[in-house]
Amino acid sequence: MPDAPAPKTCSAFRNDALGHDDATALARRLREKEVSVAEVTQAAIDRANVAQPLLQGVAAEDYERAMAEARALDNHDRPASWPYFRGVPTFIKDNTNVAGQTTQHGSLAVPAARATDTSPFARQLLAQGFVCLGKSTLPEFGFNATTEPAHAPATRNPWNLGYSAGASSGGSAALVAAGVVPVAHANDGGGSIRIPAACCGLVGLKPTRARLLDNEAAASLPLNIIGEGIVSRSVRDTANFLEQAELFHRNTRLAAVGHMEGPSDRKLRIGLVLDSINGHRTDDITRRTVEKTAHTLEKLGHRVEPIPVPVHRSFPEDFALYWALLAFGVRVNGKKLLHPEFDRQQTDGLTNGLDALFRRQFWRLPAALWRLKQSHRDYSQAMKGYDAVLTPVLGHTTPELGHLSPDVPFDTLFERLRRYVSFTPLANATGAPAIALPMGRTPENLPVAVQFMGQHSGERTLLDIAFALEAEAPWPLLHSANVTGKAGQPVTDPA
Repeated sequence: MPDAPAPKTCSAFRNDALGHDDATALARRLREKEVSVAEVTQAAIDRANVAQPLLQGVAAEDYERAMAEARALDNHDRPASWPYFRGVPTFIKDNTNVAGQTTQHGSLAVPAARATDTSPFARQLLAQGFVCLGKSTLPEFGFNATTEPAHAPATRNPWNLGYSAGASSGGSAALVAAGVVPVAHANDGGGSIRIPAACCGLVGLKPTRARLLDNEAAASLPLNIIGEGIVSRSVRDTANFLEQAELFHRNTRLAAVGHMEGPSDRKLRIGLVLDSINGHRTDDITRRTVEKTAHTLEKLGHRVEPIPVPVHRSFPEDFALYWALLAFGVRVNGKKLLHPEFDRQQTDGLTNGLDALFRRQFWRLPAALWRLKQSHRDYSQAMKGYDAVLTPVLGHTTPELGHLSPDVPFDTLFERLRRYVSFTPLANATGAPAIALPMGRTPENLPVAVQFMGQHSGERTLLDIAFALEAEAPWPLLHSANVTGKAGQPVTDPA
């Protein structure tokens, strides 16, 4: 008999304790004891085991400890103060410490040593009641826009396994989109929440700078560009996550996000940007998706109008140099920052190329850093009179695996990344909130997303828009009426 065709998609959804629920619905069923934490945790582990050979989204598993935690939760009487997401399974990205689990930052240069403590943001996330099943994959140190580590299998997009899942939170996005868990941790230094959310058809919100607790790496940066958060399949999961995170820690300098259940009747003035300032035109499919979203917003009563890119024209070069600075810092200070046995001889081609780029251009850093810090003020000025700005997430649709591999010669790879990651870094430098929403589809069955950037502390406005678009034009998910599958087998569509 001829060999069966290779699978094209990967969906782990099935009729088990997890079902098709998002985290909010699953948390309700857990509270009402329709299912036990152990049943839900075991279902997520089973889904992970069958999806992992196709997706490669799990960096390190901790299933035995997770099941022990689940059984312990089931053995306790129901207290009045149960955390909102008590018992909901998740994964934490492999650049964030969880006590007892390894942290390797997606790199062969970092030994697989178990952490002795839990990072501040991981504590803020786990305090909501999530059960951590292990670590999700990322490219080396989160520098790339695809999760294709040079030393390990690529993380594949569950919508089409021949394509990238995005990065740097690619493992989390692949696992959530495929239905292994309803939400997963993500963080974002240049688009690393929004890019994989865009590639995998998810909601990805990067909060305002300092909205949530920072992990250790952010404190050492001359300009903190890193935001923490999650990727989810529903807007309400992201909204409820932020509300619960503020109960653990709230930055009182920012307006509270608070409770949100759906869109308001408020009419907004929204700017529109179709092409980035790096000189590259957005591809046609992405452009049409953004324009269609603008028309939907106008139909809902909002005002949408083109505006100039709200930042200095030197921004692409300045941010690229800062990106290179981070690679230089890792290679020079890895033993101090990451692990005493850090081996910089094991870093990949992208990290090495960025390091070399910084060494050639380091003299530009003072002026570039000054302009990047000024971008907060420039952006605030440009946003006066606007509630949000609508842009693409990426310069073109999701690439095939290999296009952005760290094995591609550096000059070619660097130019490809500059064309691809041309919209997301602005929110990181300015500290503004930004959200990615899946609003289109390619002929290859891949999601196409749009981005909304808000005023500082404007998460409620972004969620308001997201709720409205989700209700008006619901995005597809990988599960469907015929996704039943045999127990222990991932459901796939043949190529």
